[in-house]
Amino acid sequence: MVKKRGNLPFMTQLEVAYHYDSRPGEKTMRALAGMREVYGIRRITFNEKERIVRVEFDASRMKEPVIAGLLREAGIDIGTRLALA
Repeated sequence: MVKKRGNLPFMTQLEVAYHYDSRPGEKTMRALAGMREVYGIRRITFNEKERIVRVEFDASRMKEPVIAGLLREAGIDIGTRLALA
């Protein structure tokens, strides 16, 4: 849903996080750089110690299953979706 503040639209921002199994290689990181160019993806961050990838996105443009699919297409072996507090 795109909401407007005055005449300016703003995004419905959501964040999703997943555990991942193997550390992303160079090819995967290049694919993720391309994923950042998808309209609606705001930020992708990694916690290498805990093996968690987080994606902040515009929920008015895409849903969580699309994010999971984009991560898999990029080569990230995602596992469990994490509940965010």
